[in-house]
Amino acid sequence: MALSRFFVLQVLHDGPAHGYDIARAVERTTNGCCSPSEGALYPTLREFEQGGYVTSESEVVSGRERKVYTLTDKGRDAFKVGLEAWMDATATLIETGRAAAARSKAKGNCRC
Repeated sequence: MALSRFFVLQVLHDGPAHGYDIARAVERTTNGCCSPSEGALYPTLREFEQGGYVTSESEVVSGRERKVYTLTDKGRDAFKVGLEAWMDATATLIETGRAAAARSKAKGNCRC
């Protein structure tokens, strides 16, 4: 699962939101590393809706109609699977970094 898509699910896992709020929450969550544009976010949300991962409901806010997206049970399951996969990948990267640092340190201390 692409990292940006994972963060969209993560935001919706926290509660229903409309597109603008989702984009800002992803940006805040990732400290600006992932900032989905409207051109990327809304096709993702449509795909999630077509796949049964989210539902949407229109509501009027300050005279403007907005879609509010809510994670379904299928979406919650997808988030959990994605979370496990990213946690495994993160653990592997951390271990790889430690091993590389140890090799580098050992190589630097060698007086061959």
